[in-house]
Formats: sequence, structure tokens, C-alpha cells
Amino acid sequence: MSAQDRYERAARKAQADGRVPALSVALHRADREPWVFTVGDSGNPAHPLTPDTRFRIGSITKTFTAVLVLQCRDEGLLDLDDPIAEHLDVPAHGDATVRRLLSHTAGFQREPYGDVWDTLVAPDDAGLIAELDRAERVLPNARRWHYSNLGFAVLGQLVAKLRGSTWAAVLQERILDPLRLTGTTLEPPAQAAVGYIVDAYSDAARPEPQTDLGGVGPAAQLWSTASDMATWAGFLAHPEIADPDGKVLSTATLEEMRFPATTTNETLWSIGWGLGLILIPHPKRVVDIGHDGAMPGFLAGAYGRRGNGLPPGLAAAVLGSSGTAGEINGLVPELLRLAAELDPAEIRPWRAAPPAPPEYRSALGPWWGEGTQFLFSWHGGALQARSAEAPADTPPAIFEPLADRPDVLRTVSGRETGELLRLTRDRDGEVIRMHWATYRFTRLQEGFDGGLASDGPL
Repeated sequence: MSAQDRYERAARKAQADGRVPALSVALHRADREPWVFTVGDSGNPAHPLTPDTRFRIGSITKTFTAVLVLQCRDEGLLDLDDPIAEHLDVPAHGDATVRRLLSHTAGFQREPYGDVWDTLVAPDDAGLIAELDRAERVLPNARRWHYSNLGFAVLGQLVAKLRGSTWAAVLQERILDPLRLTGTTLEPPAQAAVGYIVDAYSDAARPEPQTDLGGVGPAAQLWSTASDMATWAGFLAHPEIADPDGKVLSTATLEEMRFPATTTNETLWSIGWGLGLILIPHPKRVVDIGHDGAMPGFLAGAYGRRGNGLPPGLAAAVLGSSGTAGEINGLVPELLRLAAELDPAEIRPWRAAPPAPPEYRSALGPWWGEGTQFLFSWHGGALQARSAEAPADTPPAIFEPLADRPDVLRTVSGRETGELLRLTRDRDGEVIRMHWATYRFTRLQEGFDGGLASDGPL
């Protein structure tokens, strides 16, 4: 059975076990053609189920809003630690910072004021802000993670205000068009699937109403295809592949968004939250980056997977027309696992490269710091270091020399990121001592008083 046969079987099983009326899945990677598959019935007689059928993606919409916010930050329109009152005229909760709203740690109540999910009537843009004083701060600022659609709705209004436009127009211009996400829209097109609630005790399925979220749109409004969402998840996890020129957002900023800001549970650290992104760690330094979504009649998930030895640009999306089938979200990691196991990344042959520059060759080899051995090496055109005791899959620290001080290098990734490495040389120019994050590194194992460990008691 081929890898694609296994993917199809997994999708068919999820659709059958979850009793999902329509399921659309996509698996993308940089070294293969996209794999897209559908199974079921769209519920739309005029438009049978195809890869172009549109599903509601719910809260995956938040990842788009988060990227729009970070675009504003990168262009100097805001700082992540600005209180929203600096940019929006709000009647309450103006001290909530942009960063806290992005990471769901501002303490906002989950939904806008009122019983939106009873009435299915959401406030418009102006009403959302005007009624902010009627919404609760259910937790103190920065106390812990608490999911909030209201918080992301406010962020969407913030983007609109800063851009002098609407959230929808900014989204189209600054994300959808540049990444060619032509299947992603604010409103359901003619080829939209019908969303259902499936009866728990029979095979009956009842159509759910389509709800326009108005001012809450930046939290959950969008419709899309599985292929578009796999492309988007690939961008979130692998911008260096999906957007190498940084037209939408720089790789460095996506790295910032992916760094865990909080966990969702104080005892089970199985899900983390970055700046608008869900982070799901796996063994061997593998992590899934993306978001799930839920709206009446629909569930969705879109994640990219990062880690050593994985296929480049690996991402998957699953969209389904049932609001109750957890199998929809469970299929995403299963497809990513199958892709990595059944069709692994190609192993590139090692090739000799130019040696380290003469001025850094005497820094290579074993050094001792804090009583522990570190190995300094030159790979990929940069000085690197790693603890001799670290597992083999531990990323090394990587250094870059300061432009005007070649014997002072900045740690740009890995252990002690941001800290300086200072080289001390003898009269012949050989490196005889180093200081990394101010800790002394020597060729022999020394105590903090400079005495050799091998000398024993004084």
C-alpha cells in the first residue's frame, strides 16, 4: 500500500468513525505535489463535494488576525506591550496589552457581551467596542491563559483602526492576495458545504445556521478549502519556504510568534500558546504549529510540523461539515505522522565545505565552562557550540561576529540566545580564553577560582 493510499484510508476512517457528512483534507510539503482528498456529500445539490468546496474554518481565522497585528508591529505602528487604549478609544479594559490579547492572557471574558450563541446575532464593529465596558475581565491581567474570542475581535478592530480600513480589506490585501489563498473568503460562496449537527443516537443530521459574526469576524469568520489551509499552515510553520522574501511576514517574526508565551494547563504541559498560535509538542523536538476551528456545523484544523529530519514544509489541514466529530481534528496529526514515517525526507549527502576562517580556527574543539565540557565547531559558515552532554538532537548555539568587533560574537540561536561570546587571544593571536554570557571558558577544566579540577584539594 502506497503512502497516499494510507493517507486516503486514514481520511476515510475519520469520516466514517466521526460520521462526518463531508470531509476535505490536504497534505502539503515542499518536495512533493500537494495531496488533496475529499469524501462524503457537500449537502449542496448544486455543488457536489470537490477540493474546491468551502468549509467554515472558525478560529483558524485568529491566526490571520495575529499575523496582521505583527505586520503592524514590524512596520512601527504599535508595540506589543502597548495598552490597547493607546490606539483604540475603548470604554473599558484599555490597559490590556496587545501581547496579552494575542496570547489569551489578558483575562477578557470568552465572548462579547450578551448571549451571542443564543441569539446568533453578533455586534457590529462599532457595537463591539462600544459595549466593551459591559464585558467582564474574568481574570487579572497576565494571571493565566483564558481563551477569548472577544480579545481577538478587539485585535481585529485595532488592525482596522491602524490601517484606516476594515479588517476584511486589510486581510485581503496583505495576506490572501500575496499568498494566493484564492479559496479563502469572508462570506460563503456558492460552492459552500452545508454544516450539520449529527445526532448522537441515530444517523440523522440537521443543518446548522450560517452565522455572520460581524465585529467578531476577526476571531472566527472565514471560509476556506483544505488546500488553502494547508498552504497557510505551511507558511506559519515554514515561512522560510513559503515566503522566503518575507512579503507577508519575516521568518524572524514568525519565530517570535511560535515561541511559547504560556501553557493552557498548569499541570499538563501538552499545549502551548504563542502569539495567536497553538503549539503542540511531540517527542524528539518536534512541534505542530497552527490552530483548530469550530463553528456551528463545522470543525477544522490546520498545522505545520517542525523538527529535525522531517519533510521540508510539512503541513496538513482537515475541514469537516460536522460540529461534533473530534475525528476531524485528530486526523491532522495522524496525516503529519504518516507523511513523516511513510514518505520521509530525502537524506542529503554530506559534502566538504570551506574551512573555518583562520581567525576562528583556534577557537574550535573542546572548552570547559562551569565545570562542563562544550564543543565549539564551524559548520554552515558559522561558529557553533553545544554541550558535550547534550542529546544529539539538541540544536547548537550559533554565533555571529559583531560588525566592528570580530572577537565579540552574538549568540543568534540556541543556548544563551542574545548573549555575547568574547574571545581573548595571546600575542600570537591564538584564542586562549573565552567568556560566554560572562562565564569563563578555558581549555582545561577549572573551578570558579581558576584552579584546575585535576589538582584536587589545596
